[in-house]
Amino acid sequence: MSQNKKKIAVMFGGRSPEHDVSVVTGLQILHAIDDEKYDVFPVYVSPQGQWRVGDVLRDRANYLLDEDLKSQTRLVVLDPTPGDRARLISSKSGLFKKPEAIEFDAALPCFHGLYGEDGNVQGLLEFAGIPYAGMRTLAASVLMDKVATKRIFAGTEIPQLPYAVIKRPEQGLLVSEEVLAEAMGGLKFPCIVKPSHLGSSIGVAKVNSLEELRGNLPAVFEFDDAAIVEPFVENLVEYNVAVSKAFGTLCLSAIERPKAQDELLDFKQKYLSGGDDKSGNKLGNKTSAPVSEGMLSLTRELNPKLPDGLASNIKRWAEIMFETVDGTGAPRIDFIGNSKTGELWLNEVNPWPGSIGYFLWEAAKQPVMFTDLLTALIEEAFKLNRQRALPKDPVPKDARLFQRRG
Repeated sequence: MSQNKKKIAVMFGGRSPEHDVSVVTGLQILHAIDDEKYDVFPVYVSPQGQWRVGDVLRDRANYLLDEDLKSQTRLVVLDPTPGDRARLISSKSGLFKKPEAIEFDAALPCFHGLYGEDGNVQGLLEFAGIPYAGMRTLAASVLMDKVATKRIFAGTEIPQLPYAVIKRPEQGLLVSEEVLAEAMGGLKFPCIVKPSHLGSSIGVAKVNSLEELRGNLPAVFEFDDAAIVEPFVENLVEYNVAVSKAFGTLCLSAIERPKAQDELLDFKQKYLSGGDDKSGNKLGNKTSAPVSEGMLSLTRELNPKLPDGLASNIKRWAEIMFETVDGTGAPRIDFIGNSKTGELWLNEVNPWPGSIGYFLWEAAKQPVMFTDLLTALIEEAFKLNRQRALPKDPVPKDARLFQRRG
């Protein structure tokens, strides 16, 4: 490794229903990082929570790993002790062999959903003093919880739909109609029900009655402990935009308008539709990634022609969102609206969107290529880590109750 290069760990996978999408994002990013500036390596977290390193993890065709491929990797754990460099500790492979350490300088946590995008990994990296890209712990945690998101933006001008929250029962997955009726309050059917802590349109369903809602909740509770219910929006249209300060000043990406054949944009439309290459071998490169890959196969309009004032509202609300949570990284903000009435509401915020939304930045007013976006996020990670650095002894002299020895 060049002494001038920083070593970057690209972390992906994880114990989330969005595990597979995270693998796609992680591999795209792994192949798009500027290898003249950084030495980059994959850190894969399996659905069971095992952390692995190894060159076979660079190839999408190897997923999910069989026993032969697992034998070509090493199990590692993250050393939580802050130091000059971060460390992954590999398991011992022999009776008298000491565990080996893999040192690195910063992490790109490319997880989606639970136990990764939601503040858990960010908190671990903060505890270990490791520079990392993306949203900080608090912002990631709030924004991956749709109910908390509703509450934190309730005092802003960002428009939001009314909602109800239904918790998973302590026993079983069925909720009584009496409990549901009380939870729904004044919400009228039809409604949309979805998990409170997941993205990628997993578990989203339209329901037309209390009975249908009750029947759809077990599918949500299989993956999440809370469901959020909102009114169904007629003539559905969606607009997405990303925002970041990683370039030095607050910048906005292009606006996209996804095209959906159905009234709900489901997981398969987002990640499995279109594209001629099913081998999975096409990944990102040092400029951009192929539009037929994964999420990019979705038919969309970039920089669509919008009614007067709509684009400025979308951008202003995105900026308000970012400033409200003291944003970092490059989150994507998703809005839904009624195309006939012109009404628009915040749908959700993605702390680490699929493919980090690079195609939105490439189509921005001032285009940013995939590789340059990643460089900006990595450099922001180092900057934020320096800003939060503490003295070697973080206890102020006036607060010390014990004698310092040695």
